[in-house]
Amino acid sequence: MAGYAKGSGRVPTGYAAETFISESTFRAAHRAIAANPSASNSKKRKREAKGDAGIVDGPGAYKGPWARYEEERPDAASDEEFGDDEEVEIVYEEDEIAPNPEPSSKKFAGTNYHDDSIETETSEFVGSAEYDYQGRTYMHVPNDLDIKLTGDRDDVKNFIPKKLVHTYKYHTKSITQTRFFPDSGHLLLSASADTKIALWDVYHQRELLRTYSGHTKSVNDIDFNPSGTQFLSASYDRYMKLWDTETGKCINKFTSGKTPHVVRINPSSPHEFLAGMADKKILQYDTRSGELVQEYDHHLGPVNTITFCDENRRFVTTSDDKSLRAWEYGIPVPIKFIAEPYMYSMVRSAPHPSGKYIAFQSSDNQITVYSSTDRFRQNRKKGYRGHNVSGYAPDVAISPDGQFISSGDSGGYVCFWDWKTCKMWHKIQASDAPVLAVQWHPRETSKVITGDLNGVLKYWD
Repeated sequence: MAGYAKGSGRVPTGYAAETFISESTFRAAHRAIAANPSASNSKKRKREAKGDAGIVDGPGAYKGPWARYEEERPDAASDEEFGDDEEVEIVYEEDEIAPNPEPSSKKFAGTNYHDDSIETETSEFVGSAEYDYQGRTYMHVPNDLDIKLTGDRDDVKNFIPKKLVHTYKYHTKSITQTRFFPDSGHLLLSASADTKIALWDVYHQRELLRTYSGHTKSVNDIDFNPSGTQFLSASYDRYMKLWDTETGKCINKFTSGKTPHVVRINPSSPHEFLAGMADKKILQYDTRSGELVQEYDHHLGPVNTITFCDENRRFVTTSDDKSLRAWEYGIPVPIKFIAEPYMYSMVRSAPHPSGKYIAFQSSDNQITVYSSTDRFRQNRKKGYRGHNVSGYAPDVAISPDGQFISSGDSGGYVCFWDWKTCKMWHKIQASDAPVLAVQWHPRETSKVITGDLNGVLKYWD
């Protein structure tokens, strides 16, 4: 393309005439427009009439979109519209910036995203009968079984399950977590990537009892309170919600604007819970007031596990920063920090029934064990291998008598090891897809639930 002579006034789109305007005239025009924006819109040039489509030539002929703009007289306009400086009302001083509008909700004032995904929480009872002949709901522990579901567990020994007893189907996407009803285990709660939470009957008809909808993205984690009357859910929609198990009502919801990865209700203080977040923090909430009461901020990566120990006076956390930290409950300074060069990030955890150990699912295809007493040291004698977990985060579970440890596997297996000898006892092909959720029944001798990537729950005996 040919160049243009400097100062010629020619530009690629036509001809630009150079003009001069005094500082005072420019300021007066600027203030007038700021004071009355609607007036500035009215100063647009008017176009000639489009004309009559029936007339081809002469006065009133059709011009349509080719109608010209009417001629302006800039000198007259400037005299009439922009008077002396003193007559113009100044709205903004020079260099002054209009304040930002207030956020519509104080709750989300600190978040860095626009939240338009808040969904009303709903719950539906889908079982065959909500009440029995005595007017009791499904929350009542059944007495008509040949197994004792209440009182002391006694010295019941556990065994490795061998066969499939029942298959539960409702979820359409991956099972992310399962939880048996505390102590009795007569109900089963499952969370899924399809945003739904489901409550199942473990005995009798083994049917779907209630569904809980309210999250808009995959549910990461669920946790019952010690009595089972309420449970907590955490989701990728950045919300943690407290539900009433029986009625399905959402009692409270919490958010910090970040994604929660793990939630744990304190068994000794059921009105408080801990949440491990994607922004490296562990947050402690009070469910009665809904307030954030403590913040533990020492990890360098997203928090993956929270495990209570020492009669719930302490807890242990692991993170993607490949470290382990132990804390006194309520004190935001770690009492122990472990980060060795050979350590991998630990993605799931399970406390041993004895209260002395915690087992962690490590990303290098093994289960490692740390003591949960004063020293929090790794037990080098205990390492469980033979399964594949890389790329996934299968759950790890320990039998109620502490004799067996089990884990999911990316090849669709459920693996069982002897706790003392660390030898693998058995492998069950539980699914074609990776098995992500595993839990032992708290009362039965050999019952285990598994959940896979396809959303299928299987009950084994």
